[in-house]
Parts: sequence; C-alpha cells; structure tokens
Amino acid sequence: MFSGGIASWATAKMVVNQFGNDNLYLVFADVKGNNESPHVGEDEDTYKFIEAAAKNIGGTLVYLNTGMDIWQLFKERNFLSNSRIAHCSMYLKQRPARKWLKANCSPEDTIVYVGIDWTETHRLPAILKNYLPYKVEAPLTEPPYMDKEQMIYAAKKEGLPIPRLYTLGFSHNNCGGGCVRAGQGQFKKLLEVMPERYEVWERKEQETITHIGKDVSILTEVVKGIKKPLTLMELRRRVEAKEKVDELDLGA
Repeated sequence: MFSGGIASWATAKMVVNQFGNDNLYLVFADVKGNNESPHVGEDEDTYKFIEAAAKNIGGTLVYLNTGMDIWQLFKERNFLSNSRIAHCSMYLKQRPARKWLKANCSPEDTIVYVGIDWTETHRLPAILKNYLPYKVEAPLTEPPYMDKEQMIYAAKKEGLPIPRLYTLGFSHNNCGGGCVRAGQGQFKKLLEVMPERYEVWERKEQETITHIGKDVSILTEVVKGIKKPLTLMELRRRVEAKEKVDELDLGA
C-alpha cells in the first residue's frame, strides 16, 4: 500500500532489502480524480516523489484512480468528511486498493505491507482485521525504530527529492497539506504557507455545506464543553483578526 508519505517509502525499502523486488507491487490510490486543479489531490511534489521513489525501490507501480475527487465524493455521499469519518480515504483509497488486491493477489501467497510507524501502533488491530484473509505486516512498528527525520535523511542519501510539505513543516504528506483528518494547527499552517490552496479548500467546503444543507464542517471546536462546527472560513477570519491585533500591539 504505497503513498507519498516518507514512511511508505521506508517500509517498501525495508521489504526490498530483505526480499528483493520480484513480485513487488506498489499500490498507489489517488484522490485527485479527473480534477486538473493543482490544489485538489496530492501536492505536485508528492506525485514527483512517488515516481522517483518507485524507481528507487523497483517493482511495479500500480496507479488507481476512481475518476472522482474528494469534493465530488462528499456531494455524492451527502456528507462532509472529517477526522471522525473520512469517506475520502474509505471510498477513494481503501476500497479501490482492496478491489485491486482481491483481483490480482491470492491470500495464500501475498503479504500486504503498510507504512505506519511505531507512533501509530494503535491503528494496527483495525488494519489487520480489515485486510483479512490477507496477512499484513508493518515493519516500521518494530525495532529498530525510526522517526520521520531519520527516514527523510535516508531518502536524501538515496538521492530522492523530498516532498516539500515536509520541508515546509507539515508532519504528513497527505492531500496537499489539507486532509480532512488534519486539525486546526495544520490548516493554520496551510493558510500561512499556501494561501491559494487554503482558499480552494475553504471555497469547496462552503459549496459542500450549501449542497448538504446542514451546519457541518471539516473542523470542530469545543465551546463550554459542547463540540461545535468550525468552518475554514471562520478559522481564516480568526487568524486574520489575530494578525491585525498583533500588528496594532507591535505598532504601539
């Protein structure tokens, strides 16, 4: 299960170092659909990294694309995905990958490798269950433990171009820095370093809210013990308001 994340490359590299790259398939499920916008889907650098990483690893790169982007999916499902329920991951990544796996690989002679590391071991039980009857392994959850900085250093030594989201300070290389599973901090970061991309996410979220006709949002906040929606439009307004206050304070 291959993606633009550095842990995905490191996992595949460990597999190749142990077993070689014969009968190795790097399965990448894209969430871009047929959308030509550079602000929908993965970051431009991510696609470059996937191509370069696949050549570095060897094996066969399998590219999957349902033809639908995340915003089209949200409207079709009449549901705006969030950190609790990510339909985009389920319908555009997991199900297409599982469909390909079932059509091309026998459970008797296949091992599915996933690129989660030792900080995400809590995810393993659900992953193992969801892939049954296939055997699943996650080498990075076992010693010797590596952190992202070590993986990035190893990739640089291999001559690979490091995805710019990492160099810009993002902890993950998903969905161009947006990702419905991201929190307020990551979206603030996106607004800071990629305001054009943030504007697309904000506009698309508003279009989806109008389509659904409910008070929903990707982000939430807790006010007096009650969880409430927090739209990207409102988050931007607050950030800009705080920046103006900070400027006034500095001026004083």
